This record gives sequence, C-alpha cells and structure tokens, in this order.
Amino acid sequence: MSNPVHDAIMSRRSVRKFLDKDVPEDALRRILQGAGMAPSGHNTQPWQVHVVRGAMKQRITEKALASASGEVTSLKTSDPEFEYYPTEWFEPYLGRRRATGFGLYEALGIGREDKQRRSDQMLRNFKFFDAPVGMFITFSRRMAVGTFMDVGMFIENILIGARGEGLHSCGQVAWCNFHGIIREELGIDDDQLMACGISLGFEDTDAPENTLRVEKAPVDEWTTFHD
Repeated sequence: MSNPVHDAIMSRRSVRKFLDKDVPEDALRRILQGAGMAPSGHNTQPWQVHVVRGAMKQRITEKALASASGEVTSLKTSDPEFEYYPTEWFEPYLGRRRATGFGLYEALGIGREDKQRRSDQMLRNFKFFDAPVGMFITFSRRMAVGTFMDVGMFIENILIGARGEGLHSCGQVAWCNFHGIIREELGIDDDQLMACGISLGFEDTDAPENTLRVEKAPVDEWTTFHD
C-alpha cells in the first residue's frame, strides 16, 4: 500500500538546479502552514521565515556575489554565527562528506584539480540554484541550544512539505556567511540568528547535477533495538 508521507520523505533530496517556473502562492502557503505544525519545546515556535522572490531575491544575490568575488569591498562576508561543521573531520563522516562532494563534481564533469569550476559551482548557492523562491530561517539568539532542534524539525517540515506540492528544495548553510547582507536588505533584527537559507522550486530534470543520488546508511547501521 502506498504511503504518501513515506514517499515524500524518501523522494526528498538536495536539488541544485531549478526551472524558471513560478511557485503558486497557495502551494507556498500550504508548505509554510504545514511547517508551522512542527513540535517545539513548550510550543515556543521559535522560528521566523523570510521569503524572497523577484527583485528582492535578485538584489540579495547580486550583493552576495559581489561580496564573495571581492568586487565590492564594502560588502564584507560575515563570519557564521555558529559552527555547523566540526573543526576536525573524522570517520565515518569524513568519508560521507567527500563522497557527496566528489559525486556532485563528477556529475558535472568537474575535475578534482579544477578549482575555478568548483568555485563557480559553490557560488551558485547565492543564485539560489535558479530557484524562484528563497527562504531564510532565523530565531532569537536569546534562546538555548535546544532551539536548534526545534528549528531543525521546522525546516524539515518545509522540505517534506515541498515534496507534497511536487516541488524540490535545497537547504543552504552557505547563506550564513552573508547574514550581514541579508539583515540589511530584509530589516532583520540583530536579535535574530540566521539558521540557514532554502532554495525552493521545480526541479530541472535535465540538469546533470540533479542526477546525484547520495548513499544513505541502512537502518541497522545506526539503530539498536532493545527488547
């Protein structure tokens, strides 16, 4: 028997090229409404979402790319406000990270020594991979560490909800490097900490980067059943 929730979960993945096709307003609102049903400690609902489209999305893209390239020195790249990755990688996480990166570059035909094309691909983050909708997720920095878990569940609801609407997404911690630009453009208070960005839209099924299928560890590798 088909299970649509399971199907949505199993089909979710990071898409890195989207079609130039608008996301219907009602679909976007359903995704956000569903995301808001995520659990949170004492129902605090600590998340804030900033949706960008059209001219605003383009302006943020242009400023981020100008900053990343050093063309406009007044637009400085901000340091992330929290450490997402470990300072020193170790197994099995190092191997999984490398496999994902190598798999993406292989799909794109980018050699390991081709630093320019690797850099160009990284910068596509800041074009939202051509998606028509971008989101920035924030929460009050006065909250505690547990809030990261609440916000993580909220973000996952967005990603799964997108699949329910026939859309795809890509969560992007890379945007945290540009929280200063985003704050200025969107008028986000300094109290708000940037959790991540999200690109959302219709997948470009002809794009080679979207052929990547990362390997997931089997259930018995990370689960212990205690009877």
